[in-house]
Amino acid sequence: MSSAGPVNLIVNGTEHVFDLPRDTKLIYVLRNDLGLNGPKFGCGLGECGTCTVLIDGVPARSCVVTLKTAEGRTVTTLEGLGTRDALHPVQAAFIDAQAAQCGYCLNGMIMSATALLARNPTPSVSEIREALRYNLCRCGTHVEIVRAVMIAAGVAPEATLAEAAPS
Repeated sequence: MSSAGPVNLIVNGTEHVFDLPRDTKLIYVLRNDLGLNGPKFGCGLGECGTCTVLIDGVPARSCVVTLKTAEGRTVTTLEGLGTRDALHPVQAAFIDAQAAQCGYCLNGMIMSATALLARNPTPSVSEIREALRYNLCRCGTHVEIVRAVMIAAGVAPEATLAEAAPS
């Protein structure tokens, strides 16, 4: 274990100071210390995407990111995107497209889609699929998830729905 010491994090716009070992994984701090349950613990290896957060706007797997790595950077979780009264456009689109079954993958899908749309406001279906390909979904709502991202981007999903179907 690395030594404990004050670590400053900005999470969802609020600065926090933690006196924890610097090699503590970010997901534990988010869930256990801050009570943020958007990021889910899935594989613990950074492979499934359920724990995805944005660090300085870039998707990152919080199960493999340490406090030391996140120190001084801006961390955004699902809870930091919008509120119940004012959903982020991507959150609203996932609801409109009914893009959930079990919902476990949604955190990673929404966070990855948000990052994609920030850097590319009008992605093609293939760009959407590429941006989401490392987020595992076992329920099979892939077409609805792509549709949700298209809705958030302001693209008529019906026009290219056939393109969104898994090949």
